[in-house]
Amino acid sequence: MAREILLAFWKVHILHHAGEEPIYGQAIARELRRHGYDISPGTLYPILRRLEAHGWLRECSATRAGPKSRRDYTLTPAGREVLERLRDQVRELYDEVGRTSSKEHGNG
Repeated sequence: MAREILLAFWKVHILHHAGEEPIYGQAIARELRRHGYDISPGTLYPILRRLEAHGWLRECSATRAGPKSRRDYTLTPAGREVLERLRDQVRELYDEVGRTSSKEHGNG
């Protein structure tokens, strides 16, 4: 699947999970792999930083673990608003393209 489209899916997943509980890079990478997405740290961490720069995620803690620190993120009120709009758009998109149409079966 085209990387540009996958980036959008990954962002929706990240916002969704950050709305449920604080997230951090390795955990969200595992979650995305569970859904069949193989995302590298070189792709994931810039996405997290962009979502933070947009004001949709906020660093809620940084934990020093060995030579590197772990940054935990949570959804901001602005991020929650974006996520709600995305949920509406995903429902609408599914209603339009996610269901098999009669034309695809030669009935139209």
